[in-house]
Amino acid sequence: MTFGEIDHAMMRRALELAARGMYTTTPNPRVGCVIARGGKIVGEGWHEKAGGPHAEVVALGKAGREAEGATLYVNLEPCNHHGRTPPCVDAILQAKVKRVVAAMRDPNPQAAGGGERLPAFEHGLMEDEARELNIGFVSRVTRGRPWVRLKVAATLDGRTALSNGKSQWITGAEARRDGHRWRARACAILTGIGTVKADDPQLTVRDVQTPRQPLRVVVDSRLEISPSARILTGEKILIFSGQAGNVASAEVVALPNPNGKVDLPKMLAELARRGVNELHVEAGFRLNGSLVREGCVDEFLIYLNPSFLGDAAQGMLDLPAFDSLEKRPRLKLLSTERVGDDLRLLARPAAA
Repeated sequence: MTFGEIDHAMMRRALELAARGMYTTTPNPRVGCVIARGGKIVGEGWHEKAGGPHAEVVALGKAGREAEGATLYVNLEPCNHHGRTPPCVDAILQAKVKRVVAAMRDPNPQAAGGGERLPAFEHGLMEDEARELNIGFVSRVTRGRPWVRLKVAATLDGRTALSNGKSQWITGAEARRDGHRWRARACAILTGIGTVKADDPQLTVRDVQTPRQPLRVVVDSRLEISPSARILTGEKILIFSGQAGNVASAEVVALPNPNGKVDLPKMLAELARRGVNELHVEAGFRLNGSLVREGCVDEFLIYLNPSFLGDAAQGMLDLPAFDSLEKRPRLKLLSTERVGDDLRLLARPAAA
């Protein structure tokens, strides 16, 4: 399909609108919609939260009668099923929109097929950008697991904490604030019992404004968490353990593997079942290593500080020694950016 300059401009606007739901739409996808006639926008909208009107319905409401004969641009194929709201395809047909352009097809089997009901449906415009915006939603509905982003703050020699586990603070204030933005976009934040013991984190979004706090999740195989841990204050947290038990202010889910630890792939499946699209991990080198070894990490968010901690300090990942360079896990670098005095790297496994 060939798309013109106006098509690209309108889809860019739809993606901008969709991004306004960055922190609020979970478990739904982030969707924006623009309705245009002759290169002029006559209506636009975005999906704010689950249960609320979809982007197409908001845009159609603003366009009114001008939607008839217009082109509708949306970053995700209009839904074709009854969920909390009626199908968007029905509203589009009723408004007599002439043409619908979607950035990508809906990967959700329950909602797919809307395009086939529309008289003039095109897709594939800025598809890569649209997929990145909803990468967690795509992961959950196609793989049955969240998109897992592992955040690490390290020195130039790859050390993340002192030998006693203390890591506050390796990076500067600007990098920490940037890290909170990534926390805010996630549906859930995961850490391990080792980090809870060493740093006593709250695991909340504080340095940036957010309308909601992500679910807080702890991997605690033997239920060693202290009743006084700060993470137990506020909203109830979720603990995955290798054994059954009760912890005040927490829901405990036992998912033991044969070694009595937490079955990490099953944990991801359970989080997906609960509607978690993006999982943000801030843990110690042991849990980090386990997640990587079991193929549970999709993306690495690494902050490097221009300093050194030495050989006695903890590393990024607890991985086995490799006897050849060919066996080392390789990453594909997506971006590098200076954040204050630190360097932020975004990378994914090279095979992905």
